[in-house]
Amino acid sequence: MQYARIISLILTTFFLGACASNLSGDVYTRDQARREMTVRAGVVETVREVRMEGTRSGTGTLAGGAIGGVAGSNIGGGKGQIVGAILGAVAGGLAGSAAEEKLTQKNALEITVRLDNGQTVAIVQEMGEVFHPGERVRVLSNYNSSRVSH
Repeated sequence: MQYARIISLILTTFFLGACASNLSGDVYTRDQARREMTVRAGVVETVREVRMEGTRSGTGTLAGGAIGGVAGSNIGGGKGQIVGAILGAVAGGLAGSAAEEKLTQKNALEITVRLDNGQTVAIVQEMGEVFHPGERVRVLSNYNSSRVSH
């Protein structure tokens, strides 16, 4: 019975991690749909691969804490079980948080664009479209969000 709980908590953690949002240039959020965007044209100056940090939503911490608590409660008997559950929950929470952050990291691009007006902008977005120096591109912006597109 305990193993079934642990397995279900592990699977829940991985499924929730798979729900992480996509920040590439070809994906729009629901809020961005049907909103006017400013379009500026320019030329790609540089493209650099970078890592985008993972999420820290608390899901990994909760799942890890639950798994660690269940696993720790199997240690000892009586008050030892309680101490084991508490220590297991704390250790599991820390491990779950670290695992969530690592599992949700993304490969991204830092794209520097010299706009036609002479201004230079750099935008980081998740890998998707491939960009090369010298290519003509569009920079689409609304509010505090921008993306580079062909």
